[in-house]
Amino acid sequence: MLHGCPAEDAVDVTTTIDACARDDGRIDVEIPLTLSRRLSKLPDFEGLDGASEQPPAYQTHNQRIIGLNIVIQVIGSRGDIQPFIALAAELQKQGHRIRLATHDVFADFVSSSGIEFFPVGGDPSELMAYMVKNPGLIPNMESLRAGDIQSKRKMVAHMLDGLWDSCILPDPKTGSPFVANCIIANPPSFAHVHCAQALGVPLHMMFTMPWTSTGAFPHPLANITSSDRRRERHIANYLSYDAVEFLTWQGLRLGDLVNHWRENKLGLERVPLNEGHRLLKSLEVPFTYCWSPSVIPKPREWGPNIGEIYISGFFFREPAVYEPPSDLDAFLQKGSAPIYIGFGSIVVGDPDRLMTLVLKAVNTLKVRAVISRGWSKLQGEKNPAIYYIDDCPHDWLFQYVSAVVHHGGAGTTAVGLLNAQPTVVVSFFGDQQFWGQMVAKAGAGPEPIPYSSLTSRNLTEAIEFALDPKVKIAVQQMSGQIRRESGVQAAVRHFHSALPVERLMCDVIPELPASWSYKGKHNQVFLSKRAERILTRLQKLDKKRLRFHQPKPTYIESRRWDPITAAGSASVEVAAGMADATAGIFVKPYDRVKEHRTRPSSPLDGESSDTRSQSTESKSDSATAKDVVGAFSKSLGKLAMTSTKGVLVDIPIAVTDGLRAVPNLYGEDVRQRGRITDFKSGAVVAGKNFCDGMFEAVTDVAVYTYHGKREEQAIGAAKGLGKGMLNLVTKTTAATLGLITYPVQGLQRSIHSAVMTKTPKMIEECLRVEGDWILEKTPAADDEIRAVIADFETLSESKTAKSRAR
Repeated sequence: MLHGCPAEDAVDVTTTIDACARDDGRIDVEIPLTLSRRLSKLPDFEGLDGASEQPPAYQTHNQRIIGLNIVIQVIGSRGDIQPFIALAAELQKQGHRIRLATHDVFADFVSSSGIEFFPVGGDPSELMAYMVKNPGLIPNMESLRAGDIQSKRKMVAHMLDGLWDSCILPDPKTGSPFVANCIIANPPSFAHVHCAQALGVPLHMMFTMPWTSTGAFPHPLANITSSDRRRERHIANYLSYDAVEFLTWQGLRLGDLVNHWRENKLGLERVPLNEGHRLLKSLEVPFTYCWSPSVIPKPREWGPNIGEIYISGFFFREPAVYEPPSDLDAFLQKGSAPIYIGFGSIVVGDPDRLMTLVLKAVNTLKVRAVISRGWSKLQGEKNPAIYYIDDCPHDWLFQYVSAVVHHGGAGTTAVGLLNAQPTVVVSFFGDQQFWGQMVAKAGAGPEPIPYSSLTSRNLTEAIEFALDPKVKIAVQQMSGQIRRESGVQAAVRHFHSALPVERLMCDVIPELPASWSYKGKHNQVFLSKRAERILTRLQKLDKKRLRFHQPKPTYIESRRWDPITAAGSASVEVAAGMADATAGIFVKPYDRVKEHRTRPSSPLDGESSDTRSQSTESKSDSATAKDVVGAFSKSLGKLAMTSTKGVLVDIPIAVTDGLRAVPNLYGEDVRQRGRITDFKSGAVVAGKNFCDGMFEAVTDVAVYTYHGKREEQAIGAAKGLGKGMLNLVTKTTAATLGLITYPVQGLQRSIHSAVMTKTPKMIEECLRVEGDWILEKTPAADDEIRAVIADFETLSESKTAKSRAR
């Protein structure tokens, strides 16, 4: 991961590598030889040899566990959802309230497991059909003509709204209020980091495939084209992660969709164009990867220096209680163990062709088979050696087969390996090819077969390979190690260890999480929903001093490398924002007109048809005109604000930060400036930056010259003098500019916070509603009330710091 390392920062890899989408949903990434060689000489890439090792033994922490409201946001197929149901069940055992937010169609699947469900929209079967039709990131012309792209963008926009609602809205079925104290998510849910920023709560990512840069293997969606030299290939692997995320963020126009949602739904500023694809990396969000180290060992560069990355082991649910149909039970008992063939939630365009290939392979090998119909509704001729099955738990069925053939989904792969089943992967898109390669590398099956290359011959050969006794022995050894792991329990321990517990605890009721922050005379007092409601009802709080608590604030800043690229990228971003606002001047009013044309009229009872028609038309025209004028004015105001902010804040700040970053270009550390959240913090940063910058500018000439001479004599002295003179210019200029730019940025953010109050007010109202609900369920006893008041008054009035470190 190498967060923020100078080597990586000094080269914007997304502008120096070539990437294009393939037809199998992966990306060809070509790393120029010159770039690989340049990077291989940089000190931060030393040791990036891609070697993997078993992760160090997990250290348990005797931490106090606070019962949190945790929302788990997952987007994907049933196989993607299933591991998180196991996680949710374990977290519930630890005393947390868990809400799993995913597609509506999985409501019964989640609820039947005893987990609170929240619908976020989106149709996974439609998404799967689209992915099979367009396995690459770039859609084909048929999809463009059919309007599939606009349809999918609308679906994503709807899911973004649903994911935010899952953080703050009541349970749609029971009406139980809920405001999240923490978010767990998989990367494809996209909303995670933005919801966490709006709420100011911890975020923990969990996923079934690698999403963190490593030289050990490329991004699962990348196909690397680079030198065959080992070291250069490892560097190419490392850079592939940035390339894939950049193409996803920019190439799919995900960025404009997310930024529009951030501005209009969350009240947050736009994410800079050059930061959107790397937020999880730059913010150092903790990751738990739920696979077995016996399948993918932990890469060395994810070691102790990046302690927030952990490989837990596969997530498995408690085995389902399943009573098989009598004919299935009879089929499994009466002959040799069959092979399993199924492609789960994959929806293929020509299921008859696929079925023909499968049946020919089965007949050629003269093996028995259980064939899952899946979402493609596979169906073939009746055959006593073949059993067609609909829905059946894999963890039960895979105990009774001799090998498995499937699409390479992470969940299905895990269950197959757990049950010591040799595995044949027929990959369709995305990470399925990656999992097939990992299975083959571990000796548990043959190389994966891309669906586009599938023939009856190569399928027959692959199944024949899987049935080799040597493969069975290898996969049995792997199964034994997987069974010794407790993936879910390990993941929960890592989740707890990554929480900022001290900032999550209520000061007056420590067993409850803090949701409010009260500004006392000398201390900030953190209050739970329950404590705040008790104190508010007794009029012990000054509401002006009360704000919703942010235990883990998220700050998103643009990283800069030098003043030239900084000014250029900032200018492009400002121009893009102005273009969007200009288009809105024309598009937004037109959208309002369309909305009114499609909106049904609601005439009043008792009106005649003529009067009703005239009255309705008059009111409709008036409302339309009002909305059109409002949309026009709003877009015009946005254009004025965007251009003003760009000229007065964004570009000057970019140049200032670019000047400060110049020493990074020759391997020197740059002092991190403080965070700017308001005018006061902007002024503080400006003053400190000026003092430090001017002092270093003056002393660097002598210091660099002296060190250069000591190391390389006259040549070193000349180099040091050059660096010192460059620092004299850049640091002096940055220090002087910062006196203006940093306070101005702080002022702009103060204005933004003062104006964009809709979302904070909504969050605070939801917190109050949940607090009332909590007190109604469990009324406060007199002893509790007295204790809360006493502790609160002591903490808010005391001149000494709170006993717990913040």
